[in-house]
Amino acid sequence: MSTSEIIELEKAVNKAKFKLTQEAGALHDLIEDRLMSDFNEIPVFAEAAYKAACEWSALKEKLSSAKSV
Repeated sequence: MSTSEIIELEKAVNKAKFKLTQEAGALHDLIEDRLMSDFNEIPVFAEAAYKAACEWSALKEKLSSAKSV
């Protein structure tokens, strides 16, 4: 993998981490602020956070593999 490809992958990892942080924050806010009234929304928020975590993890692993070559 070229240096420019690694740089782009690093950017993608950072963007995915930011998205994960946003999704986790939204889940946190739901639980902290609106749990009693909106508890039925937990699966939707949790799924979004889980998908963001999976995306970040996959990109991070790809970056780690690319750097170790």
